[in-house]
Formats: sequence, structure tokens, C-alpha cells
Amino acid sequence: MSRARRLPLLLLACAAAAAWLLPYAWMVVTSVKTLPEIVARPTAPLPDHLDGGAYREVFATLPVARYMGITVFMAVAIAGAQIALALPAGYALAKLRFVGKRWAFGVVLACLLVPSQATFVPVFLLFAKTHLINTMTALVLPFAASALGTFLVRQALLSVPDEIIEAARMDGASEWTIVYRVLAPMLKPTLVSLFLVSFVFHYNDYFWPLVMTTDDAVRTLPLGVALLREQGTGVRWHIVMAGNVVLSLPVLALFALVQRHLVRAVSARG
Repeated sequence: MSRARRLPLLLLACAAAAAWLLPYAWMVVTSVKTLPEIVARPTAPLPDHLDGGAYREVFATLPVARYMGITVFMAVAIAGAQIALALPAGYALAKLRFVGKRWAFGVVLACLLVPSQATFVPVFLLFAKTHLINTMTALVLPFAASALGTFLVRQALLSVPDEIIEAARMDGASEWTIVYRVLAPMLKPTLVSLFLVSFVFHYNDYFWPLVMTTDDAVRTLPLGVALLREQGTGVRWHIVMAGNVVLSLPVLALFALVQRHLVRAVSARG
């Protein structure tokens, strides 16, 4: 592609990146301002001087390390369970022959249309009757199986030649060995993408931890950040923004670690 044709695409990419980065940059700038400065000049692009008082207030008010540990563990457990279950489910739908295969795939597609809020009441009643409210099980188990994960794995496996599976069977490999030791490494970009999507969604989830936790036992960091808003005295925006910056750090670190695999997955689909 010539430079003349590449320049508009580069400008468009920079504009799109700015549209995503500017809100985050505004949040970071607001977190290092003082509240009087925010009230006096809310649209000022830069602070008069850097102030870390909001971050000190966040760590003094919340047990950030415990909340973040709970949140990261929950998100990793959900993403790991989804990958572990999506691999055999996607393998069965892509490579095995059985009665009702098309119907099973149709059910998976139908599950993609059902939001978790629609099934909230019966799931909540089930966990309440089994005394699992305020436990990590209540936060992880409802999301252990993922229709989206099953769909992505199934679509990726359609491009894998059947000869590879047949060769593994001739070497004496079991179906579980084929799924987890032969095919899983081949689907690494897809699995990394699935892990990233699942981790980010559940790490930032507010609704489900809110209804499944009634005390501080397994409270997640998004719930803790929501508590930083003082009712009746106005919102302390610098503290709220500092809490959100702290909340975003693990996600940014994860993106930095897996961006190579993510780009590879997007390039493969392209």
C-alpha cells in the first residue's frame, strides 16, 4: 500500500485511539487534582499541581489489596472454567457426529441471546436455598459454562484438518488428550481472546457481585469503588476517579501481557 493511501488510514487509527484514550486520560488527570480545583475549574485539562491525596484516601478507606485479590481470583476462575468446558463442548460440536448435533448448536446460539439478568431470580433462589450466598461459589459457578466460548472454540476447530485428529487417534491418544493436549495449543490465540473477554467482563461486573454478596466476605473491588461516593455531601470526584484508576490497573497489565496473542488472533481471522 502506498504512503498516500496509508496516511488516511493512519489518521483514522489515531483518531479512534484518541477517542478511547481521552476518557481514561481525563480520569487519571482528575484523580490527581484536589476537590476545590475540580469544583473551580472542572474542564481544566491539567492540574495546577499533582496531588496524591485521593489515592491515599482510597487505600485508607478500602482494603484494596483484599478486594482486588478477590476480584482477580473470581475473574481468573471464571475464565479458566469457561475455557476448560468450552474446549470439549466446541470439539463435540465441530468434530464429532451424534444425533441432535444441529439442535445442540442451536441451543448454544440461543443462549447467546439470553442475558444473565434474565435468569437472575431462579439462580439467586437456588443459591439462597443451598446457603451459598456470600461465597466464591455463588460468584463463579453461574458463569462456569460460556455459550460464547463454546461458539468461538467450535468455529476455530472447523478450520483444523480432521487428519490431525485421526493421526492422534492412531497414535493411541484418548479424546481428552486430543482436546487438551493436541488441539488446545493450536487454538492458543482463540483461547487467549476468550480468556481476555471473560476476564475483563467479570472483573468489571457490578450487578452479579452486588446481588450475591450482602456483607464484606467476598466483596469485589467494583463494589468497593462504588462505596467511595459520599451520599449527602456531594461526590468526591477525585477519590472516585482514583479508585477507578486503581481498578483498571490489572486489566491494563493483562492487556500488556497478552496483546501479542490478541493481535495474532485478529490477524488470523482477518
